[in-house]
Amino acid sequence: MPFDDGIDRFMRQACRSHAAGNKIMFIGNGGSAAIASHLAIDYCKNGGLRALAFNDASALTCLGNDFGYAHVFAKQIEFHGRRDDLLVAISSSGRSPNILHGVEAARSLGCGVITFSGFTDGNELRRSGDVNFYLRSSAYGFVEIGHLALCHAMLDLHLGWGATRGDHAVADRAVTQVDV
Repeated sequence: MPFDDGIDRFMRQACRSHAAGNKIMFIGNGGSAAIASHLAIDYCKNGGLRALAFNDASALTCLGNDFGYAHVFAKQIEFHGRRDDLLVAISSSGRSPNILHGVEAARSLGCGVITFSGFTDGNELRRSGDVNFYLRSSAYGFVEIGHLALCHAMLDLHLGWGATRGDHAVADRAVTQVDV
């Protein structure tokens, strides 16, 4: 799918979920967890869309202790998710069991799924979403900052910030080199 179509589909799905009274759920580990938190607040505050990240320390340690770390996101999605919510799953490697189980839990509830991954072409997460954004790199920093930049760009473009605003010009297609 062309990159522009992926952006459009992601934002249409996010807006459709919100309009129906649903939410966007963000999940990620480590640096991707920080990205998930950052994006959840930006999509709420700037985008006016219901969004949250499932990375509360108490929830992660409780559910990890009771169900195993591989299920910390799946359990939260089972508890809080509902049909037509949208899951955004972020994993640099695309191989994290807890992210993959989270996707399975979202699918079982009838949620949409958008993925962001990197490293190897064949990572499992890359084939798990309705739209899958993939950065071809094995450098954590590049993949993580690329995921953050992509998600920010999508929201900014959706808000119409891709045009000239005062003295600040924003390139409308600044990230078109990314594999999708």
